[in-house]
Amino acid sequence: MGPEAKVRIEDIVSRVEQYRPEMDEDLLRHAYVFAATRHQGQVRLSGEAYLVHPLTVAWILAQMELDEVAIAAGLLHDILEDTDATEEEMKDEFGSDVTRLVVALTKISSYESSYTTREETEAENFRRLLFASIDDVRVILVKLADRLHNMRTLGFLRPERQVAIARETLEIYAPIANRLGIGSIKGELEDLCFKYLHPRAAERIESEIEERAAAAERWYSKLQEEISFLLQEQGLSGEIRGRIKHHYSIYRKLKAQGIDVSNVFDFLAFRIIVDSVAECYAALGLIHQQWSPVPGRIKDYIAIPKPNAYQSLHTTVLGPEAHPFEIQIRTMDMHKIAEFGIAAHWSYKENGSESSSDDSRISWLRSLLDNSRGSSPREFLDSLKVDLYPDEVYAFTPKGDVLSFPREATILDFAYRIHTEVGHHCVGGRVNGRWVPLKTPLKNGDIVDISTSNQQSPHHDWLSLVGTNKARSKIRSFLKREEKVRAVEIGRKLLEKEVRRQGAGLKRVLGSDEMKAALTGHGLSREEDLFAALGFGRLSAQVIALQIVPGEEPTEDELQPPDKGRVASSGAGESISGALEVTGDSGFLVYVAQCCTPVRGEDIVGYVTRGKGVAVHARSCPNVKNLLYHPEREIEVCWAASVGSGDRARSHVELDMVFRDSSGMLTSISHTVTAEGSDIVSCQLRTDTERETGCASVTVVVKDADHLKRIMDHLDTLKGMIGVERRIGRSRT
Repeated sequence: MGPEAKVRIEDIVSRVEQYRPEMDEDLLRHAYVFAATRHQGQVRLSGEAYLVHPLTVAWILAQMELDEVAIAAGLLHDILEDTDATEEEMKDEFGSDVTRLVVALTKISSYESSYTTREETEAENFRRLLFASIDDVRVILVKLADRLHNMRTLGFLRPERQVAIARETLEIYAPIANRLGIGSIKGELEDLCFKYLHPRAAERIESEIEERAAAAERWYSKLQEEISFLLQEQGLSGEIRGRIKHHYSIYRKLKAQGIDVSNVFDFLAFRIIVDSVAECYAALGLIHQQWSPVPGRIKDYIAIPKPNAYQSLHTTVLGPEAHPFEIQIRTMDMHKIAEFGIAAHWSYKENGSESSSDDSRISWLRSLLDNSRGSSPREFLDSLKVDLYPDEVYAFTPKGDVLSFPREATILDFAYRIHTEVGHHCVGGRVNGRWVPLKTPLKNGDIVDISTSNQQSPHHDWLSLVGTNKARSKIRSFLKREEKVRAVEIGRKLLEKEVRRQGAGLKRVLGSDEMKAALTGHGLSREEDLFAALGFGRLSAQVIALQIVPGEEPTEDELQPPDKGRVASSGAGESISGALEVTGDSGFLVYVAQCCTPVRGEDIVGYVTRGKGVAVHARSCPNVKNLLYHPEREIEVCWAASVGSGDRARSHVELDMVFRDSSGMLTSISHTVTAEGSDIVSCQLRTDTERETGCASVTVVVKDADHLKRIMDHLDTLKGMIGVERRIGRSRT
């Protein structure tokens, strides 16, 4: 049944009966009737009855072969959020198991008083969802099915919501599906996100693949016959399946290698499914006898499975006319795990589900949530995104224990994996017997022996040397403690100096009624917190001194520094800094961070620096996650409600382009930029003769984020253009 087919409850019951003959059919039918009754009259933006959504979610769960409790939860997952049904009523109707899943899937209200921002609400919803998934993985499986159907029908939303939901899905939900080993959902989610986040690139790739489809089909049929003959000749019975790689996977390869689809020969891949592990290796040997393997492209995930339990042999070989193609070899059990991941291993007791917390595909969640305790909402979401990327590198301790890491992990990550104190005091290590520094990336098969020194301790630069959430969390925790100690010392000295100027001593005012009133007025509970706020630059020592020294009442002018943020010169960013405002504490100098130079209309964040004022970054800037390791240094900033017209609100933005090397390309780029009412301030060109591609780095002048998007969209449609990206996060503020 295709994704667009209408689903009936009979289809779901029939599908579940195939793999659970003793299922509780009454539970499914009761959940269906209850959902149909409560959602009656509700309509989706597509114009369909709302019931279509829970039915489709339940069908996706049935395809994953989950039990009737999970499928009933799929039918009822929006009941508490979108109808007048209550939790008590759910328990009476369906029992505690189904109700527990539905409650875990119900979002908290965006307007709940305990959460003041949308970001806090979003972070708390994810925390609740992930905490519940530790004890019962069915929670996240239902959520993935829910998100998959929502992505399939995303076209009915406003364009800005399409982009926001697609970005969230690509950054969080698709990687979660990958970590759980659910390749079928992960691949479809990525392709759907690709369609909305990069529509022109998606259309271009689909069009070019269609143009090559007929030739590829003939090529595929011939190779399939050869592979089948090879296996039969050696007495191996195997099922051979061909597939076109996911479009988003092809897109990432094009970007990484700077080529276009015409130069991608392995967009078709083969899967050989055999009966046993021994036959997997036998088939691999036959393939390599027939075609030469590409060095470095042979991966044995049977001997060392991925953390999500994925197992398969991968190889890339040179086929006819020296065109490479990929082959994956696995058993049928391995194939089911590759498609449905933890759902394929999920087993149930007669009266409830077994705990999933010990499964390696779920245990990473507990580690993530433990490491994020006490973090700000953005820190938690950033940590979640970092930790979701698949582990690809396997390294060994001197004792032979194997540890898995993300691709970007370094020796320092390895040290923190061993123990926090080992990480704090790490000075480097020996990899395969050779001394290497902290920043050395880990590679598959490395044997790592960490060296430590009591004289060593973490510093801020370490945040850019690690690739795991655990290491980054431990470094941030250490730096927070150190920063707090230094800030308290600085704040105490600043306040003491100002109090002396008022003719008093600090010891005399500590603990006074005036000090208590000042603490209360600034929402602080301890004098140490006040010193820290002064040291971090969030409060003015002059203002506090006027408030706590007994004597004449300070004037309103003394207590209220100039309203809003004052503008500091900042080179290329100076033209837009007048459009910025600091919310909350006032009197700060404001300057635009040069690493990202945010454009008016973009989501921005302020970072309080020592002696410079407030650096304003785009939230998408890669440096933000390293700079904002201490929540007290973050300050809310916003674009002014209105600014003058003219060049004062313009920004310089750097764009990187890759295109097929052809005459007239620079002229086309220039005309496109000019036609959009912009100018090219600077331009650098280079060519790659081997790949027959050209690269251009240009600086353009833009009015706001919408203006930038129009320029990039039109550049992306130029004939021969492979990709256009904004350069961001090159340096640190």
